[in-house]
Amino acid sequence: MNIDSIKNGIVIDHISAGNGMRLYDLLGLDKLDCSVAIIKNVHSNVMGKKDIIKIDADIPVNLDVIGYVDPGVTVNTIRNGELVEKRTIDMPEMLTNVIFCKNPRCITSCEQEIKHIFKLTDREKKIYRCYYCETKA
Repeated sequence: MNIDSIKNGIVIDHISAGNGMRLYDLLGLDKLDCSVAIIKNVHSNVMGKKDIIKIDADIPVNLDVIGYVDPGVTVNTIRNGELVEKRTIDMPEMLTNVIFCKNPRCITSCEQEIKHIFKLTDREKKIYRCYYCETKA
C-alpha cells in the first residue's frame, strides 16, 4: 500500500485502533474538498496497532473533539513538506457542542439556542457530565 506524504496539511497520529472513523465523522472530514486518508490498523511498536488520518490541507481541527475521543493522540502540522508543529492532545476540561445531552428534561432539549456544554468530572474514567443537569455523557 502506498500513501503519499503531504506538502501542507495535518497528520493525526497515534489514534487507538478503531477510533479513526469516529474522529473522521466527529471532525466532519467528509465535508472537506481535499484529500483525506484514513489508515487503519497500522503496525506500531508502542501501541500494537493504530490508526492515522492525513489531511492534505492546512485547516483548523477541533482539538477538543480529538481529546475527547482519544486523549494522547498526536497532531502534526506539515508545511512545505516539513514538520512545523507536533502536539500531544489531552482531555479537555469542557466540551462545547461536541456531544449532546440525552436527558429529555435538560434545558438543552427544549431551548435550541443553548450550547451543549459538558465538563470533565472524572479524568481516570473519562466521564463528562452535562453542565446544566449533570447527566453523564
